[in-house]
Amino acid sequence: MAAARFVPQALQATRGYATQAGAVKPPLMLHGLAGKYATSAFVAAASRDAKTLSQVETDLKQLKSIIAPPQQTPESVKARDFLANPVMTHAEKADGIKKMLGGKEGEITRNLFAVLADNGRLGDTEKIIDGFLELMSAHRGEIEVTVTSAAPLDKSTASRLESAIKGSQYASKGKSVKITQKVNPSIQGGLIVDFGDRSVDLSVSSRVSRLNSLLQQGI
Repeated sequence: MAAARFVPQALQATRGYATQAGAVKPPLMLHGLAGKYATSAFVAAASRDAKTLSQVETDLKQLKSIIAPPQQTPESVKARDFLANPVMTHAEKADGIKKMLGGKEGEITRNLFAVLADNGRLGDTEKIIDGFLELMSAHRGEIEVTVTSAAPLDKSTASRLESAIKGSQYASKGKSVKITQKVNPSIQGGLIVDFGDRSVDLSVSSRVSRLNSLLQQGI
């Protein structure tokens, strides 16, 4: 019963934020439904104050650390299965989200997930979080660089790589650089570095693919 009352209240609150946030514009345009949810959360938080914006960012980073840690865990698989489950009742969804958020989340974060649960969009949670964090990076004027490796980088290698990226011509535009590390065993070795609309593929899997292509052309 409490969960049934919570969702309409959340929807009403979200509509209220949209009205008062008319003067707030996101720093970039995100596409797709997940992008719209992320943008709505950003605008709602930014229309209040910087502290609220920071609170939502902290909430969503905490949630992402549970559902999408650098390396998959049994807990992260369970959390993702929960979010993707289409047959749960509102009460089950509300209870599960409450446990995942830990009860310390801000009002806008609670409202966001109440609306997602009500609209059957909890499966888009990771995309929405990524969209919100992308907006925050743009809001701070950061250049986001994603480094993908086959295994977690040791501290020494990660430090040298970070220094090289920050000292590169691409980073010398008066903006700070935010580096995100990802692990993808399928690349077999080497690195893939993504920044802006560019990508540098130095992975072993890419080299093997190019070699196979050359061998096939020679046959």
